[in-house]
Amino acid sequence: MQLAEIAIPHLLAASIFSAQNGGAVFYRNAKLLVVLCMISGVFSGVRSCCFGIANMILVKRMREMLFDSILSQDIAFFDEETVGDLTSRLGSDCQQVSRVIGNDLNLISRNLLQGIGALIYLLILSWPLGLCTMLTCGTLSTIMLVHGRYQKKASKFAQEFTASANNVAQEAISLVRTVRVYGTEKQEFKRYAKWLDKLYDVSFRQTMAYGGWSLSLNYLYHSTQVVAVLIGGIAIMNGKFTAEQLTKFTLYAEWLILSTWWIGDNWSSLMQSVGASEKVFRLMDLLPSRQLTSKG
Repeated sequence: MQLAEIAIPHLLAASIFSAQNGGAVFYRNAKLLVVLCMISGVFSGVRSCCFGIANMILVKRMREMLFDSILSQDIAFFDEETVGDLTSRLGSDCQQVSRVIGNDLNLISRNLLQGIGALIYLLILSWPLGLCTMLTCGTLSTIMLVHGRYQKKASKFAQEFTASANNVAQEAISLVRTVRVYGTEKQEFKRYAKWLDKLYDVSFRQTMAYGGWSLSLNYLYHSTQVVAVLIGGIAIMNGKFTAEQLTKFTLYAEWLILSTWWIGDNWSSLMQSVGASEKVFRLMDLLPSRQLTSKG
């Protein structure tokens, strides 16, 4: 499927320039484009369906194993852990982890193959321009790793603050009669608002970090286009390059950079899921109570 998609820009540029001369070449390229688009669409749907099924199986098994691990703990465990925190792990945290297979790994693998194919074609077409594009992608990859590491840490704090806010809300609502008798509505609201403020602060920092990542992408993306047009235009004037080759290069360079961007975007999402999963897997790895494992 990725081979079909990688060939599309080549045939697209060839079709545009062959239309000037007309004849059988244009119609042949157009037919190939239609076939490749159909093949790409069918296999893309099958891939998404398979990843979606794997995602549902993962979430179901994870929640079953986590719930079984929680029920198998000593009574002292429930004195230390709050109900709101545990239900948050079963709910939002497991759902966050499900994005790893359902979305992140799916798109990362797809765009990685596309990016490798586009890079090989660029180096074959013009290695000096290909190296310039590689330099841009290398810079984006470095920014991606730093951004992903930050998102992992931030997501861990965000899940902790969300669990704490859920715990306060669950306690206040389940004991609303006691809250009403003692008139502590404002105090409970302040407790809840305190965790929401902390969650807002982390979310704000995450948003600013993502804005910096998007700014870097757009700047490097357009810079690469300008450099490609300048160097390619000089090569065309010197007779070393054709307009069709420059068009193909621009299309594949755009494809490579956008693939790098999609990998970085989903990598940061993957790191958020990893940060959210740390507490889940720690709870799943807890040893069960001796009362339940001993014989007799």
